[in-house]
Amino acid sequence: MEHRSTIRCKNMTYPVVVHFLEVLQTGSEVENVSLSISQYGIVLDAGSSHTAVYIYEWPAEKDNDTGRVQQTHSCKVQGAGISSYSVFPGQAGASLKSCMKEAESLIPLSRHHETPLYLGATAGMRLLRMENQSLSDQVLWSVEEVLRSSPFSYQGARIITGQEEGAFGWVTVNYLSDRLKQGSGTTGALDLGGASTQISFVANQDVAEESAENAVTFRLYGNDYFLYTHSFLCYGKDQALKLALAQQTQSGDSSVLDPCFHPGYSVDRSYFSVYSSPCVMAGKPLVSRDSFTHVGAGNASLCQEVVRRIFNFSSCSFSRCSFNRVYQPPLQGPFGAFSAFYFVMNFLNLTSGSLESSREKLERYCSRPWTQIKQQHPDVKEKYLAEYCFSGSYILSLLTDGYNFTSDTWTDITFIKKISGSDAGWTLGYMLNLTNMIPAEAPDTPPLPHVGYVTLLFFISLLLFFLLFLCFRFLRPRRNSQTQMI
Repeated sequence: MEHRSTIRCKNMTYPVVVHFLEVLQTGSEVENVSLSISQYGIVLDAGSSHTAVYIYEWPAEKDNDTGRVQQTHSCKVQGAGISSYSVFPGQAGASLKSCMKEAESLIPLSRHHETPLYLGATAGMRLLRMENQSLSDQVLWSVEEVLRSSPFSYQGARIITGQEEGAFGWVTVNYLSDRLKQGSGTTGALDLGGASTQISFVANQDVAEESAENAVTFRLYGNDYFLYTHSFLCYGKDQALKLALAQQTQSGDSSVLDPCFHPGYSVDRSYFSVYSSPCVMAGKPLVSRDSFTHVGAGNASLCQEVVRRIFNFSSCSFSRCSFNRVYQPPLQGPFGAFSAFYFVMNFLNLTSGSLESSREKLERYCSRPWTQIKQQHPDVKEKYLAEYCFSGSYILSLLTDGYNFTSDTWTDITFIKKISGSDAGWTLGYMLNLTNMIPAEAPDTPPLPHVGYVTLLFFISLLLFFLLFLCFRFLRPRRNSQTQMI
């Protein structure tokens, strides 16, 4: 009997340890399985100059809590923005098919039906709606028809407001840089597109008292953010160029000597190409000719004077303004400048350095002959290449004369394309908002993460093993001499 009790004590040790090892292995397998499961979201940014499709991915078990949403792919739709299809609206939807097929191949088939799909149209469609509501609706219907036929969970296509564009751009920048969870200082957002520009930053609560239409309040991760945000329609870089050309063609002359284009540049332009936009339509000169010759002079200093004339600094009914009688509180904190801000300044090599050095570099660039510029950049389309001098001058004027950055605060601006692998822009913030991925309150912190529980279980198993070993070592009866003789 005594011998049997000893064996029983020894046998208890092995199955207990095996059981705990099995639990540990099972826990690890569960952890590995959970980590391998992802959820996805798709947002189409239907801008004025082009449309881009963004695919986002996040851990399935961590939505609305601690999971980090990351951009995993982007696809640029061939052709211009959907607003350009107003003459043939049916082609707007067809233009999206190639990128949508690409999305189908990249997202696992089992996840298609639960992947939310959104389209947000920005300033180009806002202008088209101002010009012709019926055509705007037809373009959106064409887009909706294609997106509804996709295997994804279509959630709608709509023209977002300028305020939404600015506010969600701010959310994206601060979400990707982890500033929202930390509850620390935030980064302002500067966005520049083809037809509009946005500025958004945290300001004092009195913004709502002085200009309620420019105030947005967010409660994210248990923190309140009082945001100033404004979108200037017609002040994207493409529409700003039309405003500047309109300023220079008021006399209806047959040629225009433009300091914002390189020496030696000469192109015939139709008056319609300048004045067809709602931004400048009302100022069209009464001329009999259909076109004018656009000639470059290459002088960045004079270009700045031309650019300043498209802003209205003459009056302000608030305590302070940016331009066009729009209230703007004092700038606060660092800023991230993205979209066309980044692409233009990066091309011109102006993403670092002082304001003064940026002006000097731009002066030298604009004065270079057009033939030399074309030789140095043979892969860039001439239309875009020709406009960099103007775009750079416009950005400097917009940021300093318009948004009130100075030589001292210029270095507060960081020109960014991506943050942690995701494009800076409004699309991620838009999806996070619509899917409730950012909670209003800070999520409860669990006592231990899953890995912590597994580790704790491992040490408990070791402790039990040690106790059972003691049971076997000290509690087993000793054999007497008679038992040994037997």
